[in-house]
This record gives sequence, structure tokens and C-alpha cells, in this order.
Amino acid sequence: MIDRSFFKAGHVPTLFSAFLYFDLSFMVWVLLGPLGVAIADTFGLDPAQKGLMVAVPVLAGALLRVVAGLLVDHIGPKKTGIIGQLIVLAGLGLAWFLGVHSYSQVLLLGVVLGVAGASFAVALPLASRWYPPEHQGLALGIAGAGNSGTALAALFAPFLAKEFGWTNVLGLATLPLAVAFVVYVLFAKDAPDRPAPKSLGEYLAVLKTPDAWWLMLLYSVTFGGFVGLSSSLTIYFNAEYGLDPVIAGFFTAACVFAGSFVRPVGGGLADRYGGVRTLSVVYVLAAIGLAAASFHMPSPWIALAVIMFAMLALGAGNGAVFQLAPQRFRKEIGVVTGLVGATGGIGGFYLAASLGWAKQATGSYQAGLIGFAAMALMAFLALSSVKHQWRRTWAELAGASPATLRL
Repeated sequence: MIDRSFFKAGHVPTLFSAFLYFDLSFMVWVLLGPLGVAIADTFGLDPAQKGLMVAVPVLAGALLRVVAGLLVDHIGPKKTGIIGQLIVLAGLGLAWFLGVHSYSQVLLLGVVLGVAGASFAVALPLASRWYPPEHQGLALGIAGAGNSGTALAALFAPFLAKEFGWTNVLGLATLPLAVAFVVYVLFAKDAPDRPAPKSLGEYLAVLKTPDAWWLMLLYSVTFGGFVGLSSSLTIYFNAEYGLDPVIAGFFTAACVFAGSFVRPVGGGLADRYGGVRTLSVVYVLAAIGLAAASFHMPSPWIALAVIMFAMLALGAGNGAVFQLAPQRFRKEIGVVTGLVGATGGIGGFYLAASLGWAKQATGSYQAGLIGFAAMALMAFLALSSVKHQWRRTWAELAGASPATLRL
């Protein structure tokens, strides 16, 4: 799927730096999820409080992506990434040094971790601007595979918390972040054709375009489902199947790795068959997987298989959405990435919080999962309603025939 023309078309060191920055930022963005069982034991949290705890970083990251997207177009992705990484390093270091002594302080830490979640709006434009349209799906799929950082958190954080205490995990997390920061400073470069900065009014003009809102809706389901589950699954497997937090973390990591590493595949399939066709299949599969997962499986292994299936579909969808976005908004890709990424985070906040609320109110996670499966079907219907219009209007905007577009 990757040929020599891809490596010659862009800047590989920047692509790698974007991936590493994104990967480790996502690791700390969802850190409260894998640490959730230990934090809940410390402060005696109920299911709704646990759901809110893991949802706050997701919502903060969503809102801050808009800010990051504006900065990317104004001062460039490299400088924006440097600022964000320094804030996260300082926040984690202070939390470790001073300690976290209450639930409200946990939520405040979640807001700081949201800055790491905003890395999405930086890493993707950083990579995207180096690559021509025919390689956008794959380039953004590789950069976006930094989603796998959420698996690193699930894989290591519960074990480290068990061995050293969960507050010390906050300090340990700064070590790989520091390595990623050095790599980023040394090897990442802004593309030479970066658009000139625009006024705030020009940025917000994107919101007057219906296509932007459609892309935001589509991503709120694919990425929202991915990050919402990534943040919640350690708590879910512990609560539903009584798994030790470390084992629950392994289960979560398996699901997240599946969803993360299929993202470039989704982008590559979208390059070949079209983003609309790829997403149409993705939403149906995701709805089936989420609906099936809502029923309590007879064993955690069956639950793992079902949720992994859903995560594979959602991960492929993440890559496919960002095959479409640069085709329609190449000049505004920074702010569009921020806006689309923000709604993805909002979808994740909704899923993570709704799972906690459902468990608190009904004793089961079923209502939250069924609700999100319905959202996947709504996204499928929405895409079906606009795809013919997109093929016509996007071709006119690009000055090309509909047959040349990869929709």
C-alpha cells in the first residue's frame, strides 16, 4: 500500500515527529482512564463520578483543539506543538510534585491533560501540508495512528500504579514526553507552502460552510467512539467482569491497538475506493459492534472480541474522514482539523459520560452503548444524503470532473 512515490512526495522526518508527538500526547490525554480504578479507590468515587473523571480530559481536549487549530494557521504547527508540549510537561510535573488530594483536583488535572488531546489539531496539519492530495489519506493515517498512545496508557499505567502508586505515574509519564519533545524540536519542520495567517473572522467563516458541519458530525462518531471507549474500557472491564485493573488494562490496550493501527488502513482504503464508500461500510459495522457489546457477554473474552470489532471499524473511519477533509478544505486545513477534531472529542465526552451515567442509573452500561450505536446509524444516513451533492460541488470547487475525486 506504501510505494516509493509516497516517501518522495513529503517529508518523512516531520511525519515521524508528528506521529511520535501525537502518540505520546494521546498516552497522557487518556491517562485518567487506566488509572481510574486506583483513583476511584482513593477518593471513593461512584460510577457517575468515574465517568465524568475520564470524560473531562476528552471534553477539554475537544475545546482546546479549536484554539490549537487557530494557532496552527497563525503561527504554524511546529510552534503550536512546542507550546502545547511544554504546558503538559509542566502540568504533569507539578501534579506529581505537589500531589493530587481531592476529586476536584483530579478534574483540574483532566483539564491540563486536555492540552495533550489538542495535539490532534497540530500533528495532522503538520503532516498534511507536506503531502499532495493523492497521498493525504495515507499520510494522515500514519500521523493519526498516534491514537495508539491510548493503548500505551492502558498497557502500562495500571501496572505502574499498582507498583509505585498512581500519583507517581504522573511523574513517570513526563519521561517519554520529554523524549518526544526533543525529537519534535530537532526534526519537525513546517511545510514551505504554509498559508498566510488569516483574521479570526476568516477562520470562523468556515463554520458558514455546511460541508464543515457534516465532517464534524461524521468524526464525532468515529473518533468519539474510539476515544470514549479508550478512556472507559479499563473501568468497564473491571466493573462488568471483575478483572484486575492490570488485566483490564491489557484488554483495553488490545482494543485500542486494533483501532489505532487500522487508521492508516482506513485512510489507504479511502484513497483507493473513496472516503464516502469506506465510511458507509464503517458506520454499519460500528453500529453492529456497539449494539452487540451492549449485551452482557458470557465471558470477558467474548466481550473483548466484540468491542475490538467495533474499535476496528471506528479506527478505520477516523482515517477515512481525514481523507475527505483536505480535499474540501486544503487551504483551511488547520482550523478545519481543529473544528472536526473538537467535535470528535465532544463525541468521546458524550460516550464516556453516558456510560458512567447509565451504569449509575440502571446498573448496566447498555443504554450508553445502544445510544452510540444509534448515532453511528444516524451518521450513515447523513452521509448517504449528502454524498451525491459532494461529488458534484467538490469537483466544481476543485475545477475537476467528479470522476477525478477520491470520494
